[in-house]
Amino acid sequence: MHDLAALEGQGLVAAFVASSEFVDAARAQATALGYAADGLPAVFVPHPIQDRTDDEMRVLAERALDATLAAVTADAR
Repeated sequence: MHDLAALEGQGLVAAFVASSEFVDAARAQATALGYAADGLPAVFVPHPIQDRTDDEMRVLAERALDATLAAVTADAR
């Protein structure tokens, strides 16, 4: 989150992808960094991811692609 905030602060497009387990933590950290709870673009994929196979991870990535592209292109960023 700190890296994302630093990139955004430099005018670079940034977004992060995390599992759904971290929604509340991401909001809290964004707020602590001075952003609105939804101020940094994020994409959340189903939790857990730790024990997924490579094929399962590819499926998650494919399903998250449109949301990820939208996160980095929203509002003509």
